[in-house]
Amino acid sequence: MNKKLLIIGHVWPEPRSSAAGSRMMQLIEAFQKEDYEIIYSSACAKSKNAFDLSEIGIVQANIEMNHSSFDHFIKSFDPDIVIFDRFMTEEQFGWRVAEHCPDALRILDTEDLHCLRKGRQQAFKEGKAFNQSYLFNDFSKREMASIYRCDLTLIISEVEMEILKNEFKIPENLLLYLPFQLDVISEQGISDLPDFDSREHFITIGNFLHEPNYNSILYLKETIWPLIREKLPKAELHIYGAYASQKVTQLHHEKSGFLIKGFAADVNEVMAKARVCLAPLRFGAGLKGKLVDAMKNGTPCVMTSIAAEGMFGTLEPNGYVDDSTELFVENAVLLYGNDALWREKQHNGFDILNRRFDKMIFHDRLFNVIDETIQHLKNHRHLNFTGLMLHHHLLQSTKYMSKWIEAKNS
Repeated sequence: MNKKLLIIGHVWPEPRSSAAGSRMMQLIEAFQKEDYEIIYSSACAKSKNAFDLSEIGIVQANIEMNHSSFDHFIKSFDPDIVIFDRFMTEEQFGWRVAEHCPDALRILDTEDLHCLRKGRQQAFKEGKAFNQSYLFNDFSKREMASIYRCDLTLIISEVEMEILKNEFKIPENLLLYLPFQLDVISEQGISDLPDFDSREHFITIGNFLHEPNYNSILYLKETIWPLIREKLPKAELHIYGAYASQKVTQLHHEKSGFLIKGFAADVNEVMAKARVCLAPLRFGAGLKGKLVDAMKNGTPCVMTSIAAEGMFGTLEPNGYVDDSTELFVENAVLLYGNDALWREKQHNGFDILNRRFDKMIFHDRLFNVIDETIQHLKNHRHLNFTGLMLHHHLLQSTKYMSKWIEAKNS
């Protein structure tokens, strides 16, 4: 009999719109490879960009918040493993999973640390240096509680692993470093990509609903791009992303070559045509899908330290990491015009992907930890007294609040 996995999604996966969507599809692929029977469920409405999971044999289920129908649903499926997509879904459904399927392994996929992203955003908004006082916010209290209540939490960045262990003192046995899981790039795949002379213009990409992305577009528009354009008057910046609202499209300016292109149906196609990718993120967390897309397509990058965080380890980056506006512009122009330097940085990108994100390595690591945790689940939970305590209090508060809401709505 196949093992069963229930995924409770914060949203329906959109791999063409966001790195979070790509990450979720990688997880689904990994569990499919292990012959899990999978149901993907969400209380969120589907957008037009949502991937049709039925195309790959995944059952899709709409669920309701604060409704006992979920209890019947999960008892009927009786999963071996439940994955919560971000801590908000664990807050809403975790107590129900624990009550009705107590033996199911509970896994939290953070996507990125929300408390880190929100704290950095607040520090940026106030014009102050980020420190522990910004990290220890209301999101961190909720997120750490969720991590403790789960048996295992997947962390996408080594930097975030260190923050959890050193700043929040989360026990290491509750955490698993699991970055993007990618196919190795072959020599043939590399040779098929357009060369330096076949490419033109700059590119940036990212879901416009994600505040760090929108802020970086403003930074490009107001500060960085005018300086690059002075030095490269024929260059253009092509800006791609899902959900371009009016406040985004009004930034489009033909005369200065600042072009809002909107949703990219095929990110590989547009990325492979560009010569240099710009990623001037000023706050955020996790790993940046735009950098992965750039490296896969042989497009060197100029990025801030926030964008580069957790991506390169001890390896040389696929471009330049600069937080100074002047150096960012200088290196963007240098990279755009120097064939030999461009090819050197491009090669770094292929090396990074193959050495740091090989999905075969992380696949084995993931399922070894899952199997070990399931085998010793009772003792694993016994050693996590903080988690047991938080489950007790969540059950007392959230459970009865949810039942009150359900009764009120009936």
